[in-house]
Amino acid sequence: MTVEKHLLVTGTSEISWKDAIIQTIAEASRTIDYITGVKIIDQRAKVSGKKISEYLVDLDLTFVIDRDRD
Repeated sequence: MTVEKHLLVTGTSEISWKDAIIQTIAEASRTIDYITGVKIIDQRAKVSGKKISEYLVDLDLTFVIDRDRD
């Protein structure tokens, strides 16, 4: 039997939403093993002057629970 868990995380980038997604998954995988999927919940941005200064994403990460892990 496989058991999956979901975790809501928020990440940012000064480059783009795509970069925010990629960097957030990469950072989360440093401490979360067995990530199997991602759902983009929300995308938003901070504006400074007339330009976007920061891209933010809310992601639902899915990962498998390892029952044999010590």
